[in-house]
Amino acid sequence: MSSAAAAIPVPTDSPQARRYNRVKRWLGVSDFVLGLVLLVALLVTGWSNSLRDLAYRAAFQNYTLAVFLYVLMLMTAGKLLGLGLEYYGFRLERRFQLSNQRLRSWVWDEFKAFLVGLVIATIFAELLYFILRQAPQYWWFIAWATFLMLFVLMAQLAPVVLFPIFYKFEPLKNEELKARLVRLSEQAGTQVRGVYQWKLSEKSKKANAALTGLGATRRIILADTLLDNYSADEIEAVLAHELGHHVHRHILKSIAVQAGITLIGFWAANWILHYTVDRMHMFETLSDFANLPLLALVSIVLSLLVLPALNAYSRYNERQADRYAFCSIPKVDPFISSMNKLAQQNLAERSPSKWVEWFFHSHPAISRRVAAAEAWERMRPRAV
Repeated sequence: MSSAAAAIPVPTDSPQARRYNRVKRWLGVSDFVLGLVLLVALLVTGWSNSLRDLAYRAAFQNYTLAVFLYVLMLMTAGKLLGLGLEYYGFRLERRFQLSNQRLRSWVWDEFKAFLVGLVIATIFAELLYFILRQAPQYWWFIAWATFLMLFVLMAQLAPVVLFPIFYKFEPLKNEELKARLVRLSEQAGTQVRGVYQWKLSEKSKKANAALTGLGATRRIILADTLLDNYSADEIEAVLAHELGHHVHRHILKSIAVQAGITLIGFWAANWILHYTVDRMHMFETLSDFANLPLLALVSIVLSLLVLPALNAYSRYNERQADRYAFCSIPKVDPFISSMNKLAQQNLAERSPSKWVEWFFHSHPAISRRVAAAEAWERMRPRAV
């Protein structure tokens, strides 16, 4: 009888894991509240209008340049305000021995992240306000369609453009494992463009793996921390789960769900913008970029409202991907052992409270995933 069939109890969470995850959650909540307070303060105090005027003067009344300068000032203010929490997060990973990164490397990554964020935010802001100027009546629908296409494009380009900015990748040298994973991918009906080793150990002691990209950029990435500490069977089990997302078309379904939510968000933003311009006279016109914090506020509030539902949908998808993995591997023991290893290595909570799982977790609790694997193994037909 396999170990799964014997229903080996899932190890309990250590006090260290509980403490790490509790502090990390409070850091996330604090960062969210801080961002919310900044946006509200900018609108209530009129600082957003002052920043707009400053941007206009610095840009010599050039609208496009002024939008860029406004985004730059807004992001700089947000970065400076949240820098203390970000540094505490860096120290947290070091304190719990989950990070290999030195302060200098972390500062460099933060600087790069700021620049990448600035480029992306500028592109989105310039497009948004160009559409607002050119088509004020239907801007919300045009902007929704435009941003949806950009989102898909970014998902395709991320593995070859964004990820290498922060991490090093190289083709996997283990040809036997590579052939095994490519064969598993072909069985799932997807063609990968390569299998890459992800040099995660330069910054973190955590382990991870992913099937990234779309179309010509579809690739398997395996952290070296995974390759060094997990058996080929366990790595295959982890990838089988990732391939389950492809088989069940979770990426396309998630894009469709996000598209629907985003459409509602843009419609709501249009109504609120008209209300603040036509009735409250907070802004001069719809294309007054001083209203950017208001649009961000609408996005954040909507995201918070739908977060539990989106997490529930994500957990449903993860359970489907798990079941595909159970069907794709000879036995579920490697899946169970890999889950327990990942929990220990990443200091993940195996059994969070129901409320924490409901609101914060996009994946089912590891204890539930292991229990599902054990139940599957007990029900698997036996050869006579």
